[in-house]
Amino acid sequence: MSNRNKGIILLLLSAFGFSIMTLFVKLSGDVPTLQKTIFRNGVSMVISFFFVIYFKERLFGKKENQPLLLLRSTLGMIGIVLLFYAIDHLVLADADMLNKMSPFFTIIFAAFFLKEYVKPYQIYSIIIAFLGTLFIIKPSFSLDIVPYAAGILSAVFAGAAYTALRALGNREQFYTVVFYFSGFTTVVLLPFVIYGYEPMTMQQTIYLLLGGVFATVGQFGITLAYKFAPAKEISVFNYFSVVFTALLGLVFLAQIPDRYSILGYFIIFGASLYMFIKNKQVDKKRDNLLQRPR
Repeated sequence: MSNRNKGIILLLLSAFGFSIMTLFVKLSGDVPTLQKTIFRNGVSMVISFFFVIYFKERLFGKKENQPLLLLRSTLGMIGIVLLFYAIDHLVLADADMLNKMSPFFTIIFAAFFLKEYVKPYQIYSIIIAFLGTLFIIKPSFSLDIVPYAAGILSAVFAGAAYTALRALGNREQFYTVVFYFSGFTTVVLLPFVIYGYEPMTMQQTIYLLLGGVFATVGQFGITLAYKFAPAKEISVFNYFSVVFTALLGLVFLAQIPDRYSILGYFIIFGASLYMFIKNKQVDKKRDNLLQRPR
């Protein structure tokens, strides 16, 4: 099997893992958002801890990488809290698709902070994707827009966190990064969770523990996928999570997105697919130029 196909399979596994996580977070019911978040990250922290110990890596990374690890963890923590709030208040597929705007925000942040060149077709894709979000959000001047705003902001913070990861590069192992992020989030949120803790049933506890397990599957899957193949070659397959999430929402929660949301899904996916195809064309042209005899 080629590395590209391995990357695609791992990305599909990641998408499925995150979709199952989203379902369990929703099924856990009226548990406070921060309480749900600490379960998600606490489980990831424990699992990644054993990976770090097994491979004899540093738990907290190298000294020179601390600023980027802290930045990535802070941004990621805020992004997850906002995502879980959106999941609690929106149709699952709506929350998932709004969060899938993160790659477009990554392009914007990478241009500003990493001085990466943004190509015209990437700008067109970002504009089209933003138009797609309007069909999902259906803007109105009421409090109903707050969960949608949380969904978009979760993508903003996720995009910023991925930009920090890009700046970090391969200087740390993926399980070290996951442990650092999960441990940081757990430590920061724990006092708030203890103060506002609400008792849970056994079923809610099991749902949140399973959500943490599948979140870890998703996190490891996406990290490993991009080690086998560049994001520009396989990232479009990450959007399968919206399909998985929509089907899970339909089967387990009887949720059916309205026609405007479905139109928004197609627009955002179309923008991502367009950028994916253009990236491939640009790479092919570059490779052809490099292979020409001089």
